[in-house]
Amino acid sequence: MKYLIAEDEKELQQSIATYLGRESNICERASDYWEASEKLEMYEYDIVILDINLITGSGLDLIKQLKKQHKKCGVIIISANSSLDNKLEGLDLGADDYITKPFHLAELNSRIKAVLRRGQFGGEDSITFQEIRLDTLARSAYVNDKPITLTRKEYDLLLFFITNQGRILSKAIIAEHLWGDDSELLDNFDFIYVHINNLRKKLTKEGAKYIQTAYGSGYKFMTD
Repeated sequence: MKYLIAEDEKELQQSIATYLGRESNICERASDYWEASEKLEMYEYDIVILDINLITGSGLDLIKQLKKQHKKCGVIIISANSSLDNKLEGLDLGADDYITKPFHLAELNSRIKAVLRRGQFGGEDSITFQEIRLDTLARSAYVNDKPITLTRKEYDLLLFFITNQGRILSKAIIAEHLWGDDSELLDNFDFIYVHINNLRKKLTKEGAKYIQTAYGSGYKFMTD
């Protein structure tokens, strides 16, 4: 999964990123309103962890920005302000949850997973496409209930394909989703081909032939 942590308290920002990064998530960070706004405009995220009171602006305005841009990411507000009015305003604007500081990182992680289940998986801990099933808690994959061994990047790639089935995904979009800001430092996207080719071989071996090449554009995941 890919997260944006918009929090001006650097110590808390780092703690959240370190904790969530243990599960191989991509955690990008923004320390003020303008940095967060720029990242939200340029990139796609699964979850935005958002402080209402950022140094240079209001996190509530960022929620409005997401709504105008029709972004589908989940939003969890974190704030030292426990005011009911602030909480209701954030939720009314489209936030999925609200947690008051101080909080335990394990609780934040549980809330993130709940938002992801509601938003992407219909409240379930697994996602299914044809004969493929992914256990999103264990990060494991099955074809016809037979487990297949995937690397972390291959699992993330398969999940990205399934949640974007039928959509053409360019190499740049795939790289940005899997590697975040670091993808901009890469000279080429040859490594994307390697990961996709390996994943395709493992799925094809089990009869799951859904990764298609859109020549000149990228890749898509769909039935014939």
